[in-house]
Amino acid sequence: VAIKKINLHGLRTKELTVNELIVMKMNRHPNLTDYLDSYLVGKELWLVMEYMDGGTLSDVISKTYLSEDEMAAISRE
Repeated sequence: VAIKKINLHGLRTKELTVNELIVMKMNRHPNLTDYLDSYLVGKELWLVMEYMDGGTLSDVISKTYLSEDEMAAISRE
């Protein structure tokens, strides 16, 4: 598993976090990371998810050049 730790300081962050949690709980798809559970630990929300080898999507995007066509194909999938 992987645990995403989210700091709950600030109202905007809380709203985005709640939305992310709802979307993760409701959606199951073979191309998406599975949400398993969540815990409130101190002032952090811990999201327990399926572990995906290769790192986070934001890490891949920031270190990889993709053409517009490649981005469109990935987004479509």
